[in-house]
Amino acid sequence: MNKDALKLACRKKPQQAQGLRRRQRGFTLIEAIMVMTITAVLAAGVAVFLRKPIDGYLDLNRRSGLSDVADTAARRISRDLHLALPNSVRTVPSDDHCLEFLPTIAGGRYRAGIDSSGGGNLFNTATAISSLDFFGGLSTNPVVGDLLVVYNLGIVGADAYNRDNLATISSVAGNTINFSVAKLFPLNSPANRFQIVSGAEQAVFYVCSGNIGIDAAGNGTGSLVRINAYGINSTEPSTCPVPPTNAAILAQNISTCQFSYAAGVTTRGGLVSMRLGITRNNETANLYQDVHINNVP
Repeated sequence: MNKDALKLACRKKPQQAQGLRRRQRGFTLIEAIMVMTITAVLAAGVAVFLRKPIDGYLDLNRRSGLSDVADTAARRISRDLHLALPNSVRTVPSDDHCLEFLPTIAGGRYRAGIDSSGGGNLFNTATAISSLDFFGGLSTNPVVGDLLVVYNLGIVGADAYNRDNLATISSVAGNTINFSVAKLFPLNSPANRFQIVSGAEQAVFYVCSGNIGIDAAGNGTGSLVRINAYGINSTEPSTCPVPPTNAAILAQNISTCQFSYAAGVTTRGGLVSMRLGITRNNETANLYQDVHINNVP
């Protein structure tokens, strides 16, 4: 390499180093502030467009939750009412916040005539009987303390609440039901039918308790509870019972509650109407449902 080329190379090296330093230079404080400002403006604009869809999703989720609670409670009550002893549903005339009935766990047909051998534990209304034969099996096997009811009409002389047509079961052996005390039944069932009421549950009350309404925070103030095992009372209640502390809670934040029962809507049927309202955070879900009651004893 000649001397001129060597001098030229020496002059280029400082210039290349200076260019490299320029390319590695960072950003200034003003540039950082400008980037943050622009980002904030863009984020605010995006938030404006996203706010309504997000609020709509939250509202829908809240309403769905309220509707689900009301629907679940109504379905539970409907299921119980479909299994109620015929002519056992009753309400409190002075208070439409409760409903009472006798739940059944099984049913069947009893023997009304002698068997092929000339024997059998027959049903009759002439004398007290301590046992009763039935045909076929039962959907649920009775236990000691369960109650057998025949031809409940819900009237004087044939009212299970008054124990007119009700006997306490002591045991079940094969197709024979034995009673703890012999019972003289007042009436024969035209279809030779009987029903079994749970001795553990006895009568059941659905009660909307508390001061039903909406508080200052926009929440319902009542609760829907299920009460059982308080006995079978012959006297129709004059007020809704006060739920015990261990009562099963079906729904809370109740803002509207109404039960009504119309007997004899059809020849042998009744109709229970339920109206429930659940309110949370000033959002209310209302549900109205009718339940057909089979009153064929």
